[in-house]
Amino acid sequence: MNEVYQKLLHCRDCVREKTDFVPKVAVVLGSGLGDYAENIRVECEVPYGEIEGFPVSTVPGHAGKFIFGYIDDVPVVCMKGRVHYYEGYPITDVVLPVRLMHLLGAEILFLTNAAGGVNTSFHAGDLMLIRDHIALFAPNPLIGPNIDELGTRFPDMSSVYDKELQDIIRKAAKENNIFLQEGVYAQLTGPSFESPADVRMMRVLGSDAVGMSTVVEAIAANHMGMRICGISCISNLAAGMTANPLTHAEVQEAADMAAPNFKKLVTESVKKMI
Repeated sequence: MNEVYQKLLHCRDCVREKTDFVPKVAVVLGSGLGDYAENIRVECEVPYGEIEGFPVSTVPGHAGKFIFGYIDDVPVVCMKGRVHYYEGYPITDVVLPVRLMHLLGAEILFLTNAAGGVNTSFHAGDLMLIRDHIALFAPNPLIGPNIDELGTRFPDMSSVYDKELQDIIRKAAKENNIFLQEGVYAQLTGPSFESPADVRMMRVLGSDAVGMSTVVEAIAANHMGMRICGISCISNLAAGMTANPLTHAEVQEAADMAAPNFKKLVTESVKKMI
């Protein structure tokens, strides 16, 4: 059996020893949504450290556990703290959590992140609906032997971000008077922030926001046939767009300020997804 798939099944079995909860929607909680569990009717929590072989995030502000419960009447699993490629994990470990949530029952993946604004019309604190992504810089998680049990060798990427789910998010934003930008997200590897030249390149390529996560997760989820949607919190304008140097503390502060609208939009959107 494929070693990556064998590890995935072992992680699934470890979780199933702790809970038989079956989620329908998986939510990856990025910066600014760290305390989102307050919006969930929690049934069970499983720390990553209790799942044998599971990668554990080392980033400040990223707790490490799965939260199983309900948003309204929708059964969800929330990933509180994600794993990033820059932490040194192989890319198959970076996407293992998303694959695991699908094996546990999730059919929809709701990705969130904090991102740098590349579009000159964006401002810190904006929320951006992800319409598409650019996947040039982080290793593709499907490289290597295909895991036929998960999906096809050459998955189509024409519509990674589900059009119906996008419409649900747009409607939820409008109903709750939440200003919503839209655009293309690009993942670079990090952990260093982008240089001004990097940012100019991203703008030429058609990116509106840039970060260090999300795209590889979307690729893995699309491979498995999940329906995918995503929102970026524009926590800062990217390098060269202001005179200020970039810091992780600035990203966290801006994400925290945007958190009330971020949480509201995620909650009201998820309610309409099932």
